[in-house]
Parts: sequence; structure tokens; C-alpha cells
Amino acid sequence: MTARFEQAFYSLERPFAWLDFDALDQNIRTVQQACGMKKIRIATKSIRSVEVLRYLQQQLPNSQGFMTFTAAETAFLLQQGFDDVLIGYPVMEEIAVRQLLQFVKEGKTVTFMVDRIEHVQFLARLGTELDVCVAVCIDINVSNDFKFLYFGTKRSSLQSLASLTPFLYYLKNQACIEVVGVMGYEAQIAGVGNQPASAVKGKFIGMMQKQAKKQVTQFRRLAVAHVKAFFPHLRFVNGGGSGSMSYTAKQKEVTEITVGSAFYAPALFDQFTHLQLEKAAGFALRVTRQPEPTIVVCHGGGYIASGAIAADRLPVFYEPHYFSYLSLEGAGEVQTPVKVKGKQVQVGDTLYFRHAKAGELCERFQVLHAIRGNHYAGCLTTYRGDHQCFL
Repeated sequence: MTARFEQAFYSLERPFAWLDFDALDQNIRTVQQACGMKKIRIATKSIRSVEVLRYLQQQLPNSQGFMTFTAAETAFLLQQGFDDVLIGYPVMEEIAVRQLLQFVKEGKTVTFMVDRIEHVQFLARLGTELDVCVAVCIDINVSNDFKFLYFGTKRSSLQSLASLTPFLYYLKNQACIEVVGVMGYEAQIAGVGNQPASAVKGKFIGMMQKQAKKQVTQFRRLAVAHVKAFFPHLRFVNGGGSGSMSYTAKQKEVTEITVGSAFYAPALFDQFTHLQLEKAAGFALRVTRQPEPTIVVCHGGGYIASGAIAADRLPVFYEPHYFSYLSLEGAGEVQTPVKVKGKQVQVGDTLYFRHAKAGELCERFQVLHAIRGNHYAGCLTTYRGDHQCFL
């Protein structure tokens, strides 16, 4: 399976990060098909490469700007010529936000996320000082509280129409604040795979997601209608994620779907039974030791994904049927022991891996070395390669 990698990447120093353009192009087609007629907003946190972001924008005829993750990152992308940016999370960093509002005055489209009065007060103060109207998106919490289980994320404080109403009245009275969008991100559907290692857990998740879809559909439509009663000229309603594209594409109130991870297809998305994605990005390590006939040691490898700590946060092997971690060592900071079964591996060989999440891989490497067909296709810088680090 990795013969073409060996041919294309033969002369590279290990470790390195790789990007498979053939797989990426197939994933782009899959995303377009799943999203249907909805606009696609590209999640930059899952990509973290200016060159890849440009490529995705060029390949997606229905792209609708970008969802960024910090104010500083947003400013960096605006400096690179990008536009129509929705910051996916509330930001409270004054210097960076002032810089962004200067971009707005120059004609760039930047939308800030809000779900509390403190967010609005902060933006209204800066908008007043700089004499600029600040565009905001209201983040509604569409998680499900099943009493015996809270299914979703504890982020936005706007969990009901009762909590949304006073917030809308407050926004209505802010002279330099313009409500342009609503976001209702169904993380419990988009970010939770229904085929984990435990079959019992998988059946339970599937059952919960089926019920969650009904409640999300009902509440998000009511919430959006409620917002429109106060602000009838919304530019967009954002929803979804890589794991819920087909579901979100059917939601009438949603105008755009945020997609990021589906392009690289990291390992966590192997747990989604309805997603047929190709392995598009990962990293390569050199085998430098062999303490036993069936044990080899790779140099590096401890690229653990964020989130609740569990085995699924480890990188996975590109050829998982041949390799496994040692339970007492896992993926190490500078060396990773690997158990080998059914394949001949020698010192000096290369093992190929995939990160559990998408963009976090790019925080470890300065470039992504690309392959198309069997041939090396050059390298693309990551944020880190552009001397940037945001979170």
C-alpha cells in the first residue's frame, strides 16, 4: 500500500508530513456530493496551511469563505489575501481585534462569534472607538440534555429560546453591532463517530444520534426563526461539520456547512460508518532500532491529538493490519516501539502514520510533502512553516 510513497518520498529526511493529492481530490468530490446545494465554509483549524486553503478554495465552486479559530490567525489570513472570514469562537484579545477592525474598515468581511453580553460589550466598545460596524454571528447551543446524559458540547450559553430572547433584545440596542449570522453546530453528530472500538458503545451512540437529530432539527429551526424575528436580514445560517454533512445538507434553515477534517480524513473519522473518505495526510517515521525480531523502534511519533485522553487520540498506522503499539509505551516523544506482524521491516525502513485529528499534524511540521500518482508533487508550507503559531 505504501510502495508509491516509498518511490515518491525516497530522498526525504524522516520524519516528514505527507499530503496525498489524489486522496485529497477524492475527498473534495465526496464533500461536494454530501453537501449538495449548500455553501461550504472551510474550517482553517483542520487545514493550517495557506497553500492548501487556496487549493481547496479553487477546487470548491460552492465555497463560502473560511471559519478561523483565533483573531491573530484571522489577521494573518487576511494579510495573505483571504476574505469572508467567520471566527468560529469568541475572541477577547484587544490588539488583534483592533487589527481586524482596521481590515473591516478597508473592506474585508470579518464576522465575530458571540453568545454572551460580555462578548458584545467588548466588540461594541472597540467598534465605537474605531467608528466601525462590527458584524457578529450568534452561536446557539444545539446540544442535547437527555437528563441521564448531556450529549454534545458545553460551550455556548444560549441553550434555549428563554436564554436567547434577552440576548437578542440586548443586541438590538447596540448601535455599532450588526447581527449577520447564526451558528448551530451539532457536534454530537458531526464530531462523534458511530463505530468506535466497542460495538456496544457504537450501538448506543447510533441510538443517541438518531434521537439527537430530531431535537437539533426542531430547536435550530425555532431558534433561527426567533433570531430572524429580531434581525430579518441574516446573511447566513451555519451548521454541520465533516461528520454530519449529509444530515445538515437536508436542513432547510442552514445555508452553509463548515467542513475541514473531511479533506485530510484523519483517523478519528474512520469511526463514521457513513463517510467514505480517503487517507489524505499523515507523517512518516524512520525505523532506527530492532530490539526483538517482531519489535522495531521508530524515531519520533508522539503526536497525540487533543480531546478526552483515550487510545483513539493516538496516531494510527497507514497499514494497521501489520502494526500495533506496545500497551505500556504507546507513541513516544522521541521514539516509538512498534509490534510487527506479517511484514518484514528492517532498520532504515519507513513507517507511515495518520494523525487522529486533522490540522494538529501541521503544528509539528513546517511543510507537507505532496504526492500525486506515484510522483513527488512538491511541498506546501504549514502555518508553522510560515513562522506562525496561534493555539
